[in-house]
Amino acid sequence: MAERVLMKGNEAIAEAAIRAGCRHYFGYPITPQTEVAAYMAKKMPKIGGVFLQAESEIASINMVYGAAAAGMRVMTSSSSPGISLKSEGLSYIAGSDVPAFVVNVQRGGPGLGGIQPSQSDYFQATKGGGHGDYRMIVLAPASVQEMASLTIKGFNLADKYLMTSMILADGTIGQMMEPITFEDAAVETYDKPWALTGTKLQRKHNIVNSLYLKPDELEKKNIERFERYKVVEENEVMYEEYRMEDAEICVVAFGIASRVAKNAVAEARKAGVKVGLIRPITLWPFPKMALRAAAERVKSFVCVELNMGQMIEDVRLATECKRPVSLCNRTGGMIPSPDQVLASIREAQKGVN
Repeated sequence: MAERVLMKGNEAIAEAAIRAGCRHYFGYPITPQTEVAAYMAKKMPKIGGVFLQAESEIASINMVYGAAAAGMRVMTSSSSPGISLKSEGLSYIAGSDVPAFVVNVQRGGPGLGGIQPSQSDYFQATKGGGHGDYRMIVLAPASVQEMASLTIKGFNLADKYLMTSMILADGTIGQMMEPITFEDAAVETYDKPWALTGTKLQRKHNIVNSLYLKPDELEKKNIERFERYKVVEENEVMYEEYRMEDAEICVVAFGIASRVAKNAVAEARKAGVKVGLIRPITLWPFPKMALRAAAERVKSFVCVELNMGQMIEDVRLATECKRPVSLCNRTGGMIPSPDQVLASIREAQKGVN
């Protein structure tokens, strides 16, 4: 039996990153993700790795860019305002087609907001993260176990598709503790002939760059990049279905909101309400086909979110507005209770009957 250890979500990310082969971490402290950096500061020197607390978030993401261009498995972590400061660097990394791994343990906003959990960075993460046409693979863990396994998965996907993978978690899962193992995700390795490792006079020079001054060259590069993104959408979608076999109402939620929603679904089932849950694990690529298929069977959707309503727009797009979609939400660092979600389910049921 695999060894189970009790870990905090942020620490599980850091340990999983080390096990995935990450030996370079650059970051800057901000609540509620600082434990990621603290863990790396303790462990990296012991395994021959590099931990560096940069002078700013801007500096740290550009250090990530440099190490990624050299072919290293590298990561940074931050929380909402810090990710905004990294956004230019994220765009440069995407424009250079190098793999990187980024963690955002969200806090309430906008602005400095508060340090309580939130899901209000959904738009920022799933629609790019910075300027220009690009995508990031966005992974939404709903447990400490998934904080670990999706970290390893994120490194694998970044190397496979030469793009940035992001863990988009909320402060609750970052701070909570649960028993986990590190046995459910395999570490994959990929050749990196494009990396800046020195030629030793044995090959042509590699160039890692995001600048294309000729419009036709930039257009060609963007089209090629989106062809790769299409492959990601076809092959890497992840989601969980719960009690959807005969559901008339479908609740859609991710992260900590999905755990609350699952409890509400279980209570509604006890009362005879035919309701199920679809939990997106990849927020990009979004499980559009699963929701589109659900729209052919169910009569209503309820989105549960820790924001003013962001994922709900993707649910409406995926279902082509064939069914009504309502919002159950809290914001500012508040989390909906199972009773609040249950009330939203019962309200949706009125339209079903």
